[in-house]
Amino acid sequence: MSGPISDVPKILIVENDPEQRGLLVETLLAHYGLAADTEQIVSVTTGEDCLAQPLEEFAIILLAPNLPDVSGLDLVQRVRRRADVPVVFLTGQDTPIAVGEALRCGAQDYVLKLGDYLFGIPAIIEKNLRQFRIWRENQRLQDELETMLSELRVKNIQLEESLQKLQTMAETDHLTGLANRRKFAEVAEIDFNEAQRYGYDLSCCMCDLDCYKELNDSLGHQTGDQALVVTADVIRQSLRISDVAARYGGDEFVLFLPHTSVERAATVCDRIRQELIHSGSRIELLDRLLTLSVGIASLQADDPSCADDLLSMADRAMYAAKGRGKNQTIVFGNLAEIHP
Repeated sequence: MSGPISDVPKILIVENDPEQRGLLVETLLAHYGLAADTEQIVSVTTGEDCLAQPLEEFAIILLAPNLPDVSGLDLVQRVRRRADVPVVFLTGQDTPIAVGEALRCGAQDYVLKLGDYLFGIPAIIEKNLRQFRIWRENQRLQDELETMLSELRVKNIQLEESLQKLQTMAETDHLTGLANRRKFAEVAEIDFNEAQRYGYDLSCCMCDLDCYKELNDSLGHQTGDQALVVTADVIRQSLRISDVAARYGGDEFVLFLPHTSVERAATVCDRIRQELIHSGSRIELLDRLLTLSVGIASLQADDPSCADDLLSMADRAMYAAKGRGKNQTIVFGNLAEIHP
């Protein structure tokens, strides 16, 4: 065989036996049609000389175990740690143990130095170069696949985060951060049905800022927005995780309090009203107290047939609080006493 030097693989032979080394070199020179002084075939006799070579420049290494300074198995491992190059182990031991050790140490293949093994060396080299190219291509494809999967995982996470943000935006009032009316209607239906099914109480509280239109008209929408934000913060800080609060309209807020009697709900709302007066006093330019009118109804006290009925009862009680002078809490069950 003869051809351009660029088509001939650069081969490193590591063999301490001068006769075997010479025969290997001659076999390869003849096979590739190379001159004796070629740099494509390099032979060394020790492990130290092997490691002194630019290992990454070789296409393949033929390595015999009978070296004076290091065991062949150890040298295979050291070579493989330094360079991504196939190593063919040349062994005279025709035992599964010896062959297995060589392969476990990093050799890609092995050749038994028995009989006319030299005639098969070129074919062994070509076979291993092909296998190594296929392995490297598989590794490249595997790396590309892992990169693509990693990027896909990141994009999926980003997509999930975007969808979560969109869902939050769709369910949340942008100004106050409370649930919006649509989300409240969805949760209220679930909470009401569960309370009916399992026999526990559920209170609904309708809250309306007093004189909000006058506040907006006299102090501007920016101050009006501040008042809404402060009200939402006070409500949020006063409730449990299981409670639901929503901005129901312009200046209306609604609360659903599971496992809460109408009396307990009234206590919670009175605390909210008092805290709102205190917190509202810290709003710059606000020249009046922030107060709430609150109406409350409950499942067990008022026996509504559905969530909308419970909400309507609380709403009627809230309007009664407005009519009685604002800044107070009225329970739906007491409306008959207020308006006999």
